Amino acid sequence: MSSGSELTGVAGWAVNLMETLGGPGAGLAIALENLFPPLPSEIILPLAGFTASQGSFSLAGAIFWTTLGSVVGALALYGLGVALGRQRLRAIWARMPLTNLNDLDRTEAWFEKHGRKAVFFGRMIPIFRSLISIPAGVEKMSIVTFTLLTTAGSLIWNTIFVLAGFYLGERWTEVEAYTGVFQKIVIVVVVGLFAWWLINRLRNPEPKITGRAL
Repeated sequence: MSSGSELTGVAGWAVNLMETLGGPGAGLAIALENLFPPLPSEIILPLAGFTASQGSFSLAGAIFWTTLGSVVGALALYGLGVALGRQRLRAIWARMPLTNLNDLDRTEAWFEKHGRKAVFFGRMIPIFRSLISIPAGVEKMSIVTFTLLTTAGSLIWNTIFVLAGFYLGERWTEVEAYTGVFQKIVIVVVVGLFAWWLINRLRNPEPKITGRAL
């Protein structure tokens, strides 16, 4: 097996954690990935499958612990959203340049209508995997509903990547190549949408609606 000492960066750190703590180490790595999105699940999850294939823990254990880690990390960010609260968010938003409370109202209305789908499918989209938990907390989505949707979405995403790493073995890095392309596409789309919004806002500024900080 390629031990953690033979790997560098995030990969080496993740393998060392898994070899030291076993399945819970894989869960801890994914929980941290939720809290710190720069840690890529697209590397950690295949590595968990690869490590499982070497006998450090079972395949079922890899899927269980990584899914548990996903839920724990998501709940932490959900709690951050609850602590921030709707009124505090509106007060902060009202003070930001180029923003308007009407934008936030539309966003809240969209989340109220599509929030369940956003939480479920958001668990399978790079970057949004972590961020979607915060508005769910701000909007005080039922924690039971949030946990169930997060568990279901994470289970699907994690299982795909853990299985890929398990069966590819030493070739687990092939997973990273494909997901890297997917992640770049997501980033380009997000940047494009932001640029479109910014250009429209600069061309057609709306009167600033202020909110009262509570």
